[in-house]
Amino acid sequence: MVINSSTNTNTNIIKYPLITDKTTRLLEKNQYTFIVDRSSTKVTIKNTIEYLFDVKVTKVNTCHLPRKQKRVGKYMGWKPQYKKAIVSLAEGNVINLFTEN
Repeated sequence: MVINSSTNTNTNIIKYPLITDKTTRLLEKNQYTFIVDRSSTKVTIKNTIEYLFDVKVTKVNTCHLPRKQKRVGKYMGWKPQYKKAIVSLAEGNVINLFTEN
């Protein structure tokens, strides 16, 4: 299956938004943080965000976060690795992550 990179309709790339103290401070700079698929590229992340939220993306920064150990009782295991993407939007564009009642 070939997907045109300019009109990417694969919405499984974006898993969920990351909400922490640091990422809420980045919202003031119009930057949003998402957990994305590990095999995705900056171009596919940009196209998917623009398609899903109808905004203009100016910059995408990504990083692979290290694995972390997890203990459940006497068993040791590893948490799954994930990729974090910080997306900068153009002036005047907003993604509403929090619903207002």
